[in-house]
Amino acid sequence: MNAFDLNGKTILVTGASSGLGRQTAITASSYGARLVITGRNKEKLEETYAQLKGEGHVMIPADLTVQADIDMLAASVPVLNGIVHSTGISDLSPARFIAAETIEKTFSISYNAPVLLTAGLLAKKKAAKGDCSIVFISSISTRYPFVGGAMYISAKAALEAYARVLALELAPKGIRVNCVAPAFVRTPMLDDTAANYSQEAVNMIEARQILGLGDPEDVANSIVYYLSPASKWVSATSLILGGG
Repeated sequence: MNAFDLNGKTILVTGASSGLGRQTAITASSYGARLVITGRNKEKLEETYAQLKGEGHVMIPADLTVQADIDMLAASVPVLNGIVHSTGISDLSPARFIAAETIEKTFSISYNAPVLLTAGLLAKKKAAKGDCSIVFISSISTRYPFVGGAMYISAKAALEAYARVLALELAPKGIRVNCVAPAFVRTPMLDDTAANYSQEAVNMIEARQILGLGDPEDVANSIVYYLSPASKWVSATSLILGGG
């Protein structure tokens, strides 16, 4: 038996329209999972859907900053064996420029959305008892912060703390909760950093990672581990994917 086999498992991936969410959905489908993918951009979500392996996948466009969309998604999905929260933004700003709007924007997407969706799914009993794994994408920056990352890092740190509590609450139901905390990966988010700040900043980031920048597949493979029976004795952890 392949311990990483996802055949017969239904996995929800948020933020699946691009980046790590897209790659996670594609990789999970290659291991046999049936995917339910969601994201705000319907056209990009359709691009992800077209790349999924196998059959029986479902696409549900939703804006997870809108409570009505969260409720709709929680009600629409089938019972799930895996949930991957991949929503998030990297809106960098020096501490002196942080305003209430900055906090609201970052936390509504990177923290509120996964927490409120999780609450909705649990209320609807959509996490399979005894056979469900919940995975949050955090960041290595919670351990190794960088200038300008106060809001991004704060939201990820809060998400990790929430995940540890959630793991305690759901353990009696046989539901596991873990985080992956990658360093910088070649995704549209990193491209935005280069465009909005400088390529020099990205070069400095890459130089700090002794194995260089990661690829989306490197993160997706680790998430598959958490979704699969291979990690059935693992919960309340955060796996650093740091490139060294």
